[in-house]
Amino acid sequence: MGSATPPTPCCVAAKLRKGDAALIDIEGLLPRVTKPARYTGGELNSVRKDWDAASARLALIYPDVYEVGMSNLGLQILYDLVNREADLLAERSYCPWTDMEALMRDRVVPLFSLESRRPLADFDLLGISLSLELIYTNVLNALDLAGLPLLAAERDDRHPVVMAGGSGCYNPEPMAPFFDLMVVGDGEEVLLELMHLVARLREECGLAGSRMPKQRFLREAARVEGVYVPSLYRLEDGSMVPIEAGVPVAVKARRIAELGPSPSRPIVPFVEAVHDRAMVEVQRGCTRGCRFCQAGILYRPVRERPAAEVLRNAEEVIANTGYGELSLVSLSTSDYSGVETVIGTMAEDYPARRIKVSLPSLRVDSFSVKLAHGLKGAYGGGLTFAPEAGTQRLRDVINKGVSQEEIEGAVEAAFAHGWHSVKLYFMIGLPTETAEDLEGIARLAYRARDIGRRHAGSRTKVKISVGAFIPKPHAPFQWCGQEPHGRIREKLTKLQRTIRGPGLSLSWHEPESSVLEAALARGGWRTADVILRAWGLGCRFDAWAEQFSFERWSEAFALEGMDIHTEAERAFPLDGPLPWDHISTGVDRRFLVEEHRRAMRAELSPDCREGRCLGCGVRQSYGGC
Repeated sequence: MGSATPPTPCCVAAKLRKGDAALIDIEGLLPRVTKPARYTGGELNSVRKDWDAASARLALIYPDVYEVGMSNLGLQILYDLVNREADLLAERSYCPWTDMEALMRDRVVPLFSLESRRPLADFDLLGISLSLELIYTNVLNALDLAGLPLLAAERDDRHPVVMAGGSGCYNPEPMAPFFDLMVVGDGEEVLLELMHLVARLREECGLAGSRMPKQRFLREAARVEGVYVPSLYRLEDGSMVPIEAGVPVAVKARRIAELGPSPSRPIVPFVEAVHDRAMVEVQRGCTRGCRFCQAGILYRPVRERPAAEVLRNAEEVIANTGYGELSLVSLSTSDYSGVETVIGTMAEDYPARRIKVSLPSLRVDSFSVKLAHGLKGAYGGGLTFAPEAGTQRLRDVINKGVSQEEIEGAVEAAFAHGWHSVKLYFMIGLPTETAEDLEGIARLAYRARDIGRRHAGSRTKVKISVGAFIPKPHAPFQWCGQEPHGRIREKLTKLQRTIRGPGLSLSWHEPESSVLEAALARGGWRTADVILRAWGLGCRFDAWAEQFSFERWSEAFALEGMDIHTEAERAFPLDGPLPWDHISTGVDRRFLVEEHRRAMRAELSPDCREGRCLGCGVRQSYGGC
């Protein structure tokens, strides 16, 4: 890396290497921390397998607290998938909260798995989720608490292979120096292939329970589709290029052709999770084509789970967990082709069984409201719609594909069907946004309240939620910079002054955390130095308002010769290199450029599921769309 490693705060790794303290049982620590059940394991449906009988052992790590990590469906899927294999083993670990961390550092207790309470350093593979930029320093904290060197270059055959997965791997360089490999795309097939590779190499080398040769493993892993091994690339003329023959120039994201089995026996947490309900993934991917949306590009093509399978999975999950609420998960649940069949069946008996159903990611239309109403007593969620922008012009710029009439119709239908409250989500700082667009948010808020009062009277509540636009890699707006922090703050202040009164409320995401997210999301290889520096300054749990320090992050950027605002606000030329050019989503760059240009002309592009193929490249890359 480009700069000296900053001092680490009470480094567990250093103490363990010195061997100057003995590990102690955590039982003595639990009475001294909040929510001790975060650390005990033994939950309903957790899997404890024979350690010695496993040919490969994986620790799945979500770098946040237990109740956040337990809400992550992706890790639930991988945990279930691995443990279905008789000879493979998967266990879980999460980041300890600050009180437990302090005790673990003081007593030199390494980070451990919940199932067997083994130190993470004992596993063959550590799989860490990079689902959000604001958990990056937690990754470093977890590695340090595990007693492992932070930099992949400083780890050898004695250490587990540390790998990443999740949306953060689509721009890997800010975190690449800390990982041996990174999985780009769907992880189900790749993970099993990598674990079987561990087992094969160990057997071929006659190592039995010992470590397999890491460099040989990494060279073979680099030839698996969807795997990026940072140590086999170098920076050349602003781009990452392979240093060995057989290593792909561009790592193509892995896609599974069909959704695998949904977990039927998910773990029931001891501590109430952020999303404390049963979940069934009904589809993966979205073709709506919103130009700010990274996920809509990353998870193409759309893959659906058959309605009969969804209903069967739902019954299994409810029976095996006792949950009274079920969420039908996707990027846009009301776009799922089997939604009416599923909802119609659930509406017949779920209310009598006191089972609630939530439908996240509803479209802004009356059809979505009718779906929710069709469940009647079984619908367990409030109605949230995302117009995203306050005027039709700006909604066309972002390709939202929803009209003023459709927004008002959805609000009308919601209140007419008995809801007293609706929530509308908007972004500020979108490309080409004007004062008129900002005023349009307030006009929509008051218009929604007027509609509600015709049906719900004084009980009407219209909640407006606002967040700053954050440019993300691989989306058509990836070349745009974030609007300057000062202007975002001014716009937020104006909305605070204009959206007020009975029946109206305004909430917002703090602009400072959005600045950091933008700076990290589109960072290059130098950003890794900043992340390491920030961790050394004490940054962790940056997604938590009470822990986030914009001052420390600003200092970390400055110490590395960079400015956090400049990094967030910089625009990239359409014809220039990007830090993530060596990662391929299957979507053609020319398509993204054309979508960017159409945005600047406020021209709509149709949903390719309903009209002609737009030639995004997914059909050629993966054989379907």
